[in-house]
Amino acid sequence: MIRIYGIRNCDACRKAIRWLRDRGVKYEFVDIRSDVLDDGMLKRWQEALGWEELLNKRSITWRKIPAFDRSGLDSTTARQLIQQNPTVMKRPVLDVGTSLVLGFDESAYSDLDL
Repeated sequence: MIRIYGIRNCDACRKAIRWLRDRGVKYEFVDIRSDVLDDGMLKRWQEALGWEELLNKRSITWRKIPAFDRSGLDSTTARQLIQQNPTVMKRPVLDVGTSLVLGFDESAYSDLDL
């Protein structure tokens, strides 16, 4: 099952959903605000994409997190930070089982076997 992880009011998420719908691709949308992000899944994403890449350091959420909590991060503390503040994660994450795409990238989506 293809899953797209994000939030409904995110422009990049809406573009990704529109792209999938326009091509008749069946998917499940997972709202990261209401659905708990499993530690094992986040760990797999970090291994595939890099833990630093998952963090959106330009987000409003990132700026609201105290500097103390943002400093000295590693993969484990970054996962905890994302679980506590899911909107600090870059989005969407498109998970097709064998591949992950971070953000909406039309060419990367086109390269997938959907």
